[in-house]
Amino acid sequence: MSGAVDLSSLKQPPAGAAGATGGDYAVNETTFEAKVLRRSVQVPVIVALYSQRSPGSVELVRTLERLVGEAGGAWDLATVEAEANMRIAQAFGVQGIPTVIAVAGGQPLADFQGAQPEPQVRQWLSAVIDAVAGKLPGGEDAPEAPEDPRFVAAETALEQGDLAGAEAAYEAIIAAEPGNEEAKGALRQLRFLARAQGIPESAIATADADPANVDAALDAADVEMMNQQPEAAFDRLIGAVKRTAGDDRTKVRTRLLELFELFDQAEPFVVAARRKLAAALY
Repeated sequence: MSGAVDLSSLKQPPAGAAGATGGDYAVNETTFEAKVLRRSVQVPVIVALYSQRSPGSVELVRTLERLVGEAGGAWDLATVEAEANMRIAQAFGVQGIPTVIAVAGGQPLADFQGAQPEPQVRQWLSAVIDAVAGKLPGGEDAPEAPEDPRFVAAETALEQGDLAGAEAAYEAIIAAEPGNEEAKGALRQLRFLARAQGIPESAIATADADPANVDAALDAADVEMMNQQPEAAFDRLIGAVKRTAGDDRTKVRTRLLELFELFDQAEPFVVAARRKLAAALY
């Protein structure tokens, strides 16, 4: 998840999204690496995936928020709203909400699914802490690895909504280090956001009403990507590849390849879409 950007970060949160999502423990795709993977080298991080539409999962998050406050730094908490961060849920293979995963040393250690009473949660947490005692390479006495100030500057600009500033920061990193894949990936995500954030939701209906309109198909695919529906976006553009020729086909194919690059190329849905594209072209 290194360098990932939360594709839904510029959308307004749903009504009533305060509370469990508003605390210091909220994590999204942008902050996952720092708050979960890096932090878990020091102490176990309990990742709670939940939904605002599930009162039981929200209550479990609130229980964990209270318990981490009592833990004295023995473990840390990361709360993840599943609908807004589907790539995190997919990475963990989550099949139900709520799901709670203990991450230690950058790897999942233990998990449970479904709301649990507080005594059982406490017992589970104690078992996790006992399992990693003295085994983490970056325990509390180890110095924390310094963050790259160039990435900090880019991430700060992004958090402030300054996409142009963040883009310039990542471009500077790439100019100095042409092989820096983390900066390249972040820059691709930013350029997508800059293009897609202003496209209205109605673009999907417009494209559906006029399948021959290539520009409408491109806009609709961007909206589907912003809505965390990459497979729908890929299928839409692969269909457009089949229907077009010449410059229009090249335009659609180029955009589709750009969208593929927003993801880990080993993701099954990316692999499947690449196969469909190859079949459409040849």
